[in-house]
Amino acid sequence: MGIILWLIIGGVVGWLASMVMRTDAQQGILLNIVVGIVGAFIGGMIFSGGSINDGVTLYSFLVSLVGAIILLAIINLVRRGSVR
Repeated sequence: MGIILWLIIGGVVGWLASMVMRTDAQQGILLNIVVGIVGAFIGGMIFSGGSINDGVTLYSFLVSLVGAIILLAIINLVRRGSVR
């Protein structure tokens, strides 16, 4: 059940981050899930000092969203040379 929850929340977080960064038209659901999960890891490393918490809270959702936005900003910076 945990992996399914990760995929669903990762997809939602990745989709929201792509809407914020205006890259939604360029990526599909699979890339949204990957961005959400990797973004959650990045956000967790930045805000939690690397500790992994079980459970979904509003704080963990927001941390994942911030991490996904940071990931998309880095990708845009590398790909285009500027953050949109």
